[in-house]
Amino acid sequence: MNISKAEQRTLHALARGGAILVEKDDNGKIISVNCATREGWTLEDCTLAVFQKLKRRRLIASSNGEPYRATRLGRKSVRAQLDNRM
Repeated sequence: MNISKAEQRTLHALARGGAILVEKDDNGKIISVNCATREGWTLEDCTLAVFQKLKRRRLIASSNGEPYRATRLGRKSVRAQLDNRM
């Protein structure tokens, strides 16, 4: 699966425990996203377009109104990086 650099960075942050917080309008449409890492930093690469691509590919999901997190497929799709090792 071809994943852009911005999508890869976002998935990597989510795989390490981050979350995507969304802001919705009165009709329930998502108007802005904010990707927060587990350390509390904000990831600037996570734009609304990147969010929609990840959601469309089912690499991220939300359940019970919680923030969006990486799915199992999303965690498998992220390339290994040194700080992912345990």
